[in-house]
Amino acid sequence: MKLIRTEDAAGSVLCHDITQIIPGVVKGAVFRKGHVVTEEDIPVLLSVGKEHLYVWEKQEGMLHENNAAEILRQVCQGEHMGASEPKEGKIELTAEADGLLKIDREKLNAVNGMGQMVIASRHGDFPVKEGDKIAGMRVVPLVIEEEKMNRVKEICGDEPVFRLLPFREMKAGIVTTGSEVYHGRIEDKFTPVVKEKLEEYHVEVLGNTLCDDRPEMVEEAVREWIAKGADLVVCTGGMSVDPDDRTPLAIRNASDEVITYGAPVLPGAMFMLAYHRGDSGETCIPVMGLPGCVMYAKRTIFDLVLPRIVAGEKLCAEDFSVLGEGGLCLNCPVCTFPNCGFGK
Repeated sequence: MKLIRTEDAAGSVLCHDITQIIPGVVKGAVFRKGHVVTEEDIPVLLSVGKEHLYVWEKQEGMLHENNAAEILRQVCQGEHMGASEPKEGKIELTAEADGLLKIDREKLNAVNGMGQMVIASRHGDFPVKEGDKIAGMRVVPLVIEEEKMNRVKEICGDEPVFRLLPFREMKAGIVTTGSEVYHGRIEDKFTPVVKEKLEEYHVEVLGNTLCDDRPEMVEEAVREWIAKGADLVVCTGGMSVDPDDRTPLAIRNASDEVITYGAPVLPGAMFMLAYHRGDSGETCIPVMGLPGCVMYAKRTIFDLVLPRIVAGEKLCAEDFSVLGEGGLCLNCPVCTFPNCGFGK
């Protein structure tokens, strides 16, 4: 930091805020720390009584906050994201497509643990829409050691901290189970709810098949939807442990790999996810069993899993076991999901 005459300051970087006070009109910073002074700024600086300025004196091995913030952007920004211009050592990332946000938490925590720089983001494994703010990052001091920023690049490597997986175009078949619905004794109120959830992610619903409680009938319906080109099959009803609830058996028989039957999420404990690999074994078609709570609860396990499926993720058992903390929906009178703690 050095003191220079304001008339000679063009091109220099301010080391402190410059405050302007006009009684009854304005009181605040007319220029912020880190601002690069232009010729047009000089009359303004003189008008607020600044005949001399403290400016940054370039030092070997030190980076200005904006240059360091640009390094943070480079290690953070993935595809389908836009970045703001660096300002006062801060850059923000914005989604350029609807999709699922993925975060390398190990890298994120490592960088934040270094000090003198911060990266803050929304929660990963949740959907974002085009235009949503994803993350903000900034360097705290005006200047920072270049060696420290090189260490950031080493920690993060070639893969970005943030990735955005665009939602895919998918087709779904629905299998509605239950003898009471199959025989027309009660109205099917489950299928309309599932359709609405799927359409929220622009999933095309091919149709739904009504089945009684026989597992072989449900299994056949699942296989038929896969044969008709469904990328996803959703089964409703018959998911509890009661002896006459046989949908889990049907899903097992129609699938090649069961990921979970049960999840530490309320509502949604009796959720089931399996995959059908097909004859080639190259494609994995998700087959989901939805518990009854999906029909009447505002948000459930289905809302946590569906966006990840539509984004093309192949889920494993650990993806469910970690849901316990935050897995309790509080059934708030006014639902603000996903801007709440459910699933986080």
